[in-house]
Amino acid sequence: MTASETTGSSLLTLDDGDTIHVCQDGPREAPVLLLIHGSASSARSWDALVPLLTAPGTHRVVRVDLLGHGGSDKPEGGRYAIADQARRVGEVLDRLGAGRAVVVGHSSGGVTATALAEERPGLVSALVLVNTGPDLGAFIATGSGSGSGAPAQWPPSDEQIRQLASTGFSRPGYRVPDALLDEVRAMTSHSFTATMRATRAYLEERALPERLAVLGEPLLVLFGEDDRRWRSSSAAGYRAVPGARVELLPGLGHSPILEDPPRVAAPLLDFAALHR
Repeated sequence: MTASETTGSSLLTLDDGDTIHVCQDGPREAPVLLLIHGSASSARSWDALVPLLTAPGTHRVVRVDLLGHGGSDKPEGGRYAIADQARRVGEVLDRLGAGRAVVVGHSSGGVTATALAEERPGLVSALVLVNTGPDLGAFIATGSGSGSGAPAQWPPSDEQIRQLASTGFSRPGYRVPDALLDEVRAMTSHSFTATMRATRAYLEERALPERLAVLGEPLLVLFGEDDRRWRSSSAAGYRAVPGARVELLPGLGHSPILEDPPRVAAPLLDFAALHR
């Protein structure tokens, strides 16, 4: 790794005392892509996509484990509201000296990305939402991301986690990664439940297209057409955002970043090149 490279991971203790795990890849001077994972996941959910986004040195990719997830703290009394999660992400960018970023969120990560654009518009040059339901009326299945409570048994068994995660994937023959089992098992019952409820509360307060329409941020929406958690037809609701680009991905479900990373990388890179 050269002096200009940022590849590696670190722990940052923020002003509120919470410690957040951060991963970075690519040249320090390159335009920044910030990737925000969904519920019951972590920065690892982007692993297969990162090489496609950094080669050949085109972007500095920053990934954050939100509070309650991955290598970040999981406090029982933590503030898991979406606005608090967005504030922490903004502070991470400040600490890294990353400047403005194209912000990409998968599933509920897109909710945090929207909140970041609301709270810190100066940090966001454009937004990409991947299978982020626009409102609660689009929800079609129980499981991770629904705002539901944790399983009665904690930590849940592998079979319980696989059942919980099953609606997150639709590509024929796709096997739920073992890494996903690890991420759920590493959470606490409280962090699991609190983060789900926070997403629901944010969407109940105001739908995402309504929030985004007044922000003026360039927007790309990618949506696996066979999503079994959120109606893919609901992606059309984002067209209420002036200039929004909405693309459905046939044959893919709720997690195209895992099911077929190249099909996400291509439109994402094209969009990012326009809004560096």
